[in-house]
Amino acid sequence: MSLVESAAQFASHPFVSPCAFEPVTARDAVRGTVELDLSLRYAGQRKLRVAYEAVGPTDAPAVLVAGGISANRHVIASDAFPQAGWWQAQAGTFGTASLRVIAIDWLGADGTLDAPIDSADQADAIAGVLDALGVRTLAAFIGCSYGAMVGLQFAARHGERLQQLVAISGAHRAHPYASAWRALQRKVVALGQLQCAEDQGLSLARQLAILSYRTPQEFAERFASAAVIDGPRARCASEDYLDACGSRFVERFDATAYTRLSESIDLHAVDASRIGVPTTVVAVEEDQLVPIEDAYALVERVKADTRVRVLRSKYGHDAFLKEADAIAAILRSALADCCEVAA
Repeated sequence: MSLVESAAQFASHPFVSPCAFEPVTARDAVRGTVELDLSLRYAGQRKLRVAYEAVGPTDAPAVLVAGGISANRHVIASDAFPQAGWWQAQAGTFGTASLRVIAIDWLGADGTLDAPIDSADQADAIAGVLDALGVRTLAAFIGCSYGAMVGLQFAARHGERLQQLVAISGAHRAHPYASAWRALQRKVVALGQLQCAEDQGLSLARQLAILSYRTPQEFAERFASAAVIDGPRARCASEDYLDACGSRFVERFDATAYTRLSESIDLHAVDASRIGVPTTVVAVEEDQLVPIEDAYALVERVKADTRVRVLRSKYGHDAFLKEADAIAAILRSALADCCEVAA
């Protein structure tokens, strides 16, 4: 059974949690690494180290949170690790004494795994980390973008360990149009490497990616000024912004990691009929990378209760990062059952 609701309408309803939300403390946040012997789909048997972070009491319901390929294990700040996390906008949702939030650094994120990586490999790595932490069952897997793809794989491969899945801006396949975007980005990185200009290639690839994450509407609003002459050439209003995005990305990401994780998105394919856990699919009408038609196709294939939340956002694929209130309302609804378990 599927349920389609407007996220804007859904967000207008007040959320009442059955248990109190309290800030986490230093003793509630830990980091570590787990050594795993994994059979990778395309790269064979490998001994790998997977880094994780867990925030919240060990006896609280466990929630796995996963983001895009540039996300990492640090989701929200805590007293122990006070720097802002990649999804700090949802600190009010996740930073509670009623949940244990677990996240990993993606396989390949450090650039040392120069081999094809499948989303199923990531799902198996998460299962291995959960084993090491003594977590038998997840109350929820919340995945965004690539993380949603991995969440779908986890639900298909390890469904007995999962109570519910929330898949935001991710589907059962990589759309051919989105794959074309990423293929060009990888070629830009490769060209930079051939020209001994790896950083420039990676920066340009990131800038192209930004265009696919956002929408023409946003750029029309933010960068409406006409191009100007800058020395011997014209320069458009958005170039400073794109240059800054590229520079920041180069400072924290590796070209090999980018290439392999980008490939991993395009290699992704999951048989959604193998998913038998309650699933919430969050789609954005303006998403250029995950068309809403794919979200509906996914819902039709899942063999469990499903519902679709539809957002409209000028931020397109990046809505999960930018539309904090609407996403929080959806997550709080999904996590209400977790609080009931903890009560």
